[in-house]
Amino acid sequence: MGGSSSSEQVAETETPSFFTQEELSKLKSDFEIGGLEKVKPPIKKKATDLDKTELNIAVTGESGAGKSTFINAMRGLQSDDPGAAEVGNTETTKEPAGYSHPTLPNVRYWDLPGMGTKQFPAAKYFTEMKFERFDFFIIISAVRFRENDVKLAKEIKQLGKQFYFVRSKIDADLYSMRKQKKVVNEEDELEKIRNDTVGKLAEAGFPNPAVFLISSLEPDQFDFIQLNEGLEGDLNNVKKRIFVLALPNLSVEIVQRKSKILSKDIWMFAALSGGLGEVPVPGFSLACDIGILIEAIVQFRKCLGLDDASLRRLAKRAGKPVEELKATVKSPLLGDITPNVIVRLGWGNAVFNVSALEFVPVIDSIFGAGPSFLMTYKILSAALKDLTENAERVVKVAFETD
Repeated sequence: MGGSSSSEQVAETETPSFFTQEELSKLKSDFEIGGLEKVKPPIKKKATDLDKTELNIAVTGESGAGKSTFINAMRGLQSDDPGAAEVGNTETTKEPAGYSHPTLPNVRYWDLPGMGTKQFPAAKYFTEMKFERFDFFIIISAVRFRENDVKLAKEIKQLGKQFYFVRSKIDADLYSMRKQKKVVNEEDELEKIRNDTVGKLAEAGFPNPAVFLISSLEPDQFDFIQLNEGLEGDLNNVKKRIFVLALPNLSVEIVQRKSKILSKDIWMFAALSGGLGEVPVPGFSLACDIGILIEAIVQFRKCLGLDDASLRRLAKRAGKPVEELKATVKSPLLGDITPNVIVRLGWGNAVFNVSALEFVPVIDSIFGAGPSFLMTYKILSAALKDLTENAERVVKVAFETD
């Protein structure tokens, strides 16, 4: 829609991890000089930087467009959940309000006041909202995109930022049509709305705009998932990581995308766990930093929506008893992660596929990292696989999909 990519962003997206090509080359050279202990500090810094990555998403549009409801849906919340954005039929936002993701607080959705109100006339709006701080913009309209929406899009485009047109409350549109007609061809009606919206935006100076038709009350329906895929595709490697991990678990595909991203973290945890300072684990002939393994598994569990709070939010969204979702989880990794659990996981997956390490940036000397690295890598790969399979089962039960 707008915006540009720097050469650094391009370099990032071409690497199989979250390091730039320059950083990968430095890692290789440091490893050859000083082994695993030499590369631990930069790997630890990268892991810390990833955890601190911020993503600020602006949600704007005229009052009553459904901005707050959309923000809640993107965070996996409903209007009566703690921390939910206030929802109302009138303009409830008096100033930019940031709402953090419930498990990844560095992801923030900003509910911006509607432009064209008495408090924020168009001429004042652009300076007051400080558009530069946002990574991209969602422009929401509940009926048709109006003059103020077009002004917003043109201003955002001039800043070189990405923006997306979202037509909300599609469920209400279809409900109204059904009240007026005995039979409604939903597919045809949605196509009419889409074509009309695209045509009006083209007339306003936005040829071939991508328009997403959504219902924030039914985020597993219409274009909600396609919107998330579009947002993900336009982010650089590091920002994409945290955006995907913050998505609500609306489908098995989302779970699988999260798992793929988390798999890129495994070699970093394995590198940090091996080398000096290793602690023998009862039942293992090898040593590793058990705290790092536990930290990694807890992070996987949280990002895949298997912590207790996430399961309760999903159950409420799906209208299912949380006990029904929890009953589908069959993993020792949902309880306390103890050394015994780690041992059972490690030896229960004794066959290790060395080819799985082919993307690791220090592959030229990877076996010099020692058996602890390989064992830790194997354990965390098995843990992620186990948790992913459980998260997939939970989503299938929640939304009754095959």
